[in-house]
Amino acid sequence: MTSLDKPTATDHHSAGPEGARADEAHDAKAVTEAALFEAFGGLRGMVETVLPGLLFVTIFTINKDLHVSAIAALTVSLLLVAVRLIRRDTVKHAFSGVFGVAFGVVFAMMTGNAKDFYLPGMIYTLGLALAYIVTTLAGVPLIGLILGPIFKENLSWRTRNPGRKKAYAKASWAWGLILLAKCAILFPLYWWADTTQLGWVLVALKIPPFLLAVYLTWVFLAKAPPPIDVFAEMEAQEKAEKERKAAAAAASAQREA
Repeated sequence: MTSLDKPTATDHHSAGPEGARADEAHDAKAVTEAALFEAFGGLRGMVETVLPGLLFVTIFTINKDLHVSAIAALTVSLLLVAVRLIRRDTVKHAFSGVFGVAFGVVFAMMTGNAKDFYLPGMIYTLGLALAYIVTTLAGVPLIGLILGPIFKENLSWRTRNPGRKKAYAKASWAWGLILLAKCAILFPLYWWADTTQLGWVLVALKIPPFLLAVYLTWVFLAKAPPPIDVFAEMEAQEKAEKERKAAAAAASAQREA
């Protein structure tokens, strides 16, 4: 993937069958990249995910004050949401960050242990890893459930597009195993390391595993068959039904005349 920011379209089209196939492949990759951008928030979403935790561990490293560090992390999360609301942008990624930080703050304040600021997020990561694996084993890979509506295919890939179902299964396995590997590093550190060590390792592991999982998802889906646009199919069916009724009404009018 060239970028996690919103992709740009190209106006260049090659002539001939080979050029047409190349254009179709390019368009499929662009659509896949755009869907991943929408689903996972792109560069801005990553910044919103990393910044609160980075601020918490930075302040705690300097002054060892749990309350100041927690309040700073929560404040910056709220500011990120406010900026999105002011600009009328999509707020789902920023809101998820606020909830994650809020749970961490509450948990750490209740226990008095600064390391517990990270525990809810770690538990969520483990649960998400298991969700990717379990849903794939059940035949409904989670990444397909997430991206299906964005591709306008809903669940059509389950029964009508086996190539895409296979790609979604591969992508879900990638997400599940990558997140499990991340948990295998973080949970031992939660018990053995101090707050600053855990915090810096966690910040360092925010982006690289995510980028790897998104890249592998893009690779699998870019090679998969195109999605079936079920919304376009429904619109076509509705249009055909209206035309049939109009034709039937016209024929009935002619007979009566």
